[in-house]
Amino acid sequence: MKNKSVIVVLTLVIALVVWVSLTFYKAYQPKQLVLQGEVDAQSYSISSKLPGRISEVFVKKGDFVDVGDTVFSISSPEVSAKLAQAKAAQDAAGAQKLQANNGARKEQIQAAHDQWQKAKAAEELMLTTYKRVQKLYDEGVVSEQKRDEVYTKYKASKYTSNAAKQMAIMAKDGVRIEVKNAADAQERVYAAKVDEVNAYIDETMARSFHKGEVSQVLIHSGELAPTGFPVVSIVDMQDIWAKFAVREDYLKFFIKSKHFNAKIPALGDESYEFEVTNIAVMGSFATWRATESGKGFDMKSFEVELRPTRSIENLRVGMSVLLEL
Repeated sequence: MKNKSVIVVLTLVIALVVWVSLTFYKAYQPKQLVLQGEVDAQSYSISSKLPGRISEVFVKKGDFVDVGDTVFSISSPEVSAKLAQAKAAQDAAGAQKLQANNGARKEQIQAAHDQWQKAKAAEELMLTTYKRVQKLYDEGVVSEQKRDEVYTKYKASKYTSNAAKQMAIMAKDGVRIEVKNAADAQERVYAAKVDEVNAYIDETMARSFHKGEVSQVLIHSGELAPTGFPVVSIVDMQDIWAKFAVREDYLKFFIKSKHFNAKIPALGDESYEFEVTNIAVMGSFATWRATESGKGFDMKSFEVELRPTRSIENLRVGMSVLLEL
């Protein structure tokens, strides 16, 4: 009986010693480091290219949009007015081009021809008069001064006749090729302005340039939208990653293309494989952490991105990701 009691006591003492030893051993073992990150995804902003009032937003948060889907419409009376102005200017330029190509009216051509004939008749008359005066001068009837005056008038009528002839030819030939080219170019300028305004009118129906899920509707129907301000934001749930703020003394664990297993508490206890894809320094305004005194420097933080190696069902932006080092 006594021996049994001794054995029981020894057993209890040994168990107590083992328990205390294990407790102290575990207490002095380095704790496993767990880093917490969060899920992020690529986002896109669908903005208004021209200012105006939002007529209607065709999507709401949570909707899925594909490339080319109409997201919102915008009302801009100013653009419609500019289109009317551009079309009127185009019509005027077209009329000027037509006038340049057609040349002068037949009445104008006939009038120029008649002026030439009139000047030609005056030239012939002055030539006859000059011959008569020259004959009288040779006979000594008229003075040299009188002969010179008649000769001058004859020369002037000759120049007038030649000028009228050139005007008649010009009226018949029409405008110069340079004027026609200028009129043609002017018409193309205003045609391009019409196309430009039509392009802006097309922008009154804003369409998605990327597929994704609507995350925010920032401006609603009836509100004014300035140029370039995002109206709807979408996220691409296929372009998703986990981001961690890692202190620089832990960067030795993170090498590009290295794989890790991490848990996502919102999706249960299953582990998912991630790959390191990017490491970038974070802004210094919030990423400096003092080390123990005496070490002489501060620690910077780096943003490390890890992308899942396969698609994860039900993964959402903002979910926590736990990574054990």
